[in-house]
Amino acid sequence: MKRHRNHIYKGRLCLAALCLACLWNCTESVDTSARYVFKEDTILSYLEKHPAYSSYVDVLRQVNISVISDSKVSQLLSARGVYTVFAPNNDAIRKYLESLVEEGIIAEPSWDAFTSEQKLDSIRKVIVYNSIIDGGDEVDAVFYTSNFPKDKDEFILGTLNDKKLSVRIPAGHPDSIYINDDCPVSVKERDIISINGIIHQMEKVIAPKDITAASYIQECLDEQKEGFLTCFRVIQACGLLDTLGKVRDEKYEELYQTGQIADLEGMTAIGFAEGNTGYAPKHRLYGFTIFAEPDDFWRSQGIEPQDPDLLPKLMQWIVDNHQYSDDDKFTTNENYDSEDNLLYQWITYHMLPMRIPKGKLVFHINEYGYNPARPDVYAIPVYEFYTTMGKRRLFKLTESAASGGVYINRFPITDNGRHGTGDEIGCDPDKVGSRIDTESSLAILNDMTNCNIYPIDAPISYNDQTRDNFQKNRIRFDGMSLFPEAMNNDIRLKKASEERYKHVYIPNTVRSYNYFENMQQNADMNFVYYNAWNDDWCNLNRDEMKAVGRFEVMFKLPPVPRRGTYEVRYKVLANSNRGVAQIYFGSNPDKLPVTGIPMDLTMDCRNALDAKKVGWEDDNPNDDDYTAEIDKRMRNNGYMKGPQSINSNDGTERGANDRENIRHIFVRQTLDPDETYYIKLKSVLDSDRKEFYMDFIEYCAKEIYDNPEKPEDIW
Repeated sequence: MKRHRNHIYKGRLCLAALCLACLWNCTESVDTSARYVFKEDTILSYLEKHPAYSSYVDVLRQVNISVISDSKVSQLLSARGVYTVFAPNNDAIRKYLESLVEEGIIAEPSWDAFTSEQKLDSIRKVIVYNSIIDGGDEVDAVFYTSNFPKDKDEFILGTLNDKKLSVRIPAGHPDSIYINDDCPVSVKERDIISINGIIHQMEKVIAPKDITAASYIQECLDEQKEGFLTCFRVIQACGLLDTLGKVRDEKYEELYQTGQIADLEGMTAIGFAEGNTGYAPKHRLYGFTIFAEPDDFWRSQGIEPQDPDLLPKLMQWIVDNHQYSDDDKFTTNENYDSEDNLLYQWITYHMLPMRIPKGKLVFHINEYGYNPARPDVYAIPVYEFYTTMGKRRLFKLTESAASGGVYINRFPITDNGRHGTGDEIGCDPDKVGSRIDTESSLAILNDMTNCNIYPIDAPISYNDQTRDNFQKNRIRFDGMSLFPEAMNNDIRLKKASEERYKHVYIPNTVRSYNYFENMQQNADMNFVYYNAWNDDWCNLNRDEMKAVGRFEVMFKLPPVPRRGTYEVRYKVLANSNRGVAQIYFGSNPDKLPVTGIPMDLTMDCRNALDAKKVGWEDDNPNDDDYTAEIDKRMRNNGYMKGPQSINSNDGTERGANDRENIRHIFVRQTLDPDETYYIKLKSVLDSDRKEFYMDFIEYCAKEIYDNPEKPEDIW
């Protein structure tokens, strides 16, 4: 943490005037008429001048910035910086101490009542660490109530203890704002601007309980709490509570805290095209998302959640309603915790190995027709493909302007012609999927440290209909969707452009630690995730995965839905900084066969020679037959244009006519859903200063790419 703290301080003192000017500038577009403005005060000096915060100030002076620093948080809030402080008043701290008396932690509501110095220190840290968001080097990373997240959403940045706070705004009461569901922000004492940030007075101490999904579910079972009792009983019977109790990788925690996980300094000097430092993640957290049919649904099916015979009755319902595929192999006995058991296979299809917050179920960034200046106005369907827990199966999340929410396994009809809009124009009743409820009180989004639970409006399963729908649609998955750790550790598409979030260094498998379980690296490369939040690149979701050195990197891929012939394609945003890689593909990671000739990641069709090699010509908007011939010629050469669905955000409709975007067809063979496939890319150049690059990979079944009646769309 010391390295990050030093980075945060860097430039603050020497750029104090600039920071202050920018801080004022960032308020110009919002109503400041009701705000207090203290131009001469830091956050600390303001708090010190106002007796209502005396207890909080005393605690700030007692708590260290981190476990490896003797500096106090009070010193932090007196320095130049950009902080958002949720400062509890004296009454809030008094009530918090009273709650500790009720819990039996102390005998009376007084700091003198603590008999353990360790417990006293822990409680002080709870108050302080959960009350401060450090904006780092981003001079506008300060949170006024006007730019708080939406209801039930989380703040972009975490607190000093790396926890995300959430916001609740009761319907019809826009001025009533609660942090973490039940901590009210003072209506009068909020948006208090100081030199180094902003203060919101809190009427209750923010003290989230670090309860795991396992503990939460067990508590609900013990109390017979309604809502998801059916789901929770199945999870318990299938032996999944131990898994849901995982919070963080303690081995990684030790390696990071002892300095054995180092940041990647001087990225440009070692071959990356941009970036000064790649910052290693502070933690390696685990997480989960559960999509569950509510108890009321099961009652509508004649199944009572509290029935002692729930499990065999639910098993029979799954069989009767054919919530499985005919190709599946399973047992229906009472050995529920076996991966071969049908109930186990059914419930794990409801679970993903990552905690997905409400705002990241899908990503609206640079899809065709979307304008970031109007973030709530959606356009064409966007989607994410994931691999479920348990037996590896495909799982799709999607949302569009027409869908009215995020759906599981929705397969809409789109206007996907060569001159189409790409919009969803309909959806067959058997392909609507299951809508995810993110708004009702049933959604459990901030109660657990490692899990979110979303109610769904229709049952889900990996039955034959679901698998057939997947088979009949192109499956395009973003490279970062392969790694649950990217979501669990708030790495993927973080809405912040500060260097510590922009370039994230993924520690090397050989030299230190295998941070991404689904990725293996050799010792001669450095791997960085580039979170291009404010960059206008024509990548899927803008971001990209990059590495330099004599790279050799291997990824575990998602499963295919059915046995059949597929093309596997690798999309490249080409430029001269890239390298040339030999691709290996197969199901045995120790003996992957070579596939095709080396892939030239530098091949940019803005260059006439490269364009000729690929067969590229721009589309002719007045002659579709001629354009189709261009596509056919490129496919014969093993290439495709980039998809029309990916747009730039400057209003330029790049899409399929962006000459930097090329899809390489590197595999055309029979794939099996029960096999696990891997792709390995190995540099064939002597240079150690060329970039590996990855955006997305896609599966496309022969029924799509070789359909004589309906050619594959350009989207």
